[in-house]
Amino acid sequence: MKQGLKEKYQKNIIPELEKELGVKNRHVLPKLDKISINIGLGRASQSPNFQDKIFPEIIKELTQIIGQKPASTSSKKSIAGFKLRQGQVVGLKATLRGERMYDFADKLVKIVYPRVRDFRGIDLKNVDKEGNLNLGFRDHFVFPEISQELSSVDFGMQITLSVKSQNRDEAILLLKKIGFLFKKNQEGLSKSKGRK
Repeated sequence: MKQGLKEKYQKNIIPELEKELGVKNRHVLPKLDKISINIGLGRASQSPNFQDKIFPEIIKELTQIIGQKPASTSSKKSIAGFKLRQGQVVGLKATLRGERMYDFADKLVKIVYPRVRDFRGIDLKNVDKEGNLNLGFRDHFVFPEISQELSSVDFGMQITLSVKSQNRDEAILLLKKIGFLFKKNQEGLSKSKGRK
């Protein structure tokens, strides 16, 4: 039976982090907290058949990708310049935790990124100072659940992997151990691995 990411984290990654960071208390080690997925519907919401055909199809395909039904987000006020009415659906969001979170992160590393054309690693600038990794996909066809021939919709998504860590360097170390590939020749981890 194949080892899942959650099992790999508990059996392999935690001991490696303890050794490399010189920490004995597991509770202060960096760990994946949640994954947030956001989709902006933008111009698609202006289409005449959006509510009847496009929107249900987007929800269906996003549910297939993430394994749970997303929640819709609505505009708080009307903006005439953007043809936006108050209460109009402008996006979808979902938060993954626990088993689904680990499975989704594992899928990103092992299946999705190998399908991205000309992928040469994630830019370290995508990791913010808190250690959260922000990823953007222009279209959803890189996910194995979706067939480009059968799909009638096209949307991109913003994915944020929230990491609980003491600093950015420790978060990057964890993300590398999970399997995320970062571009080479970039300043990543600082030389001091231990804590001060």
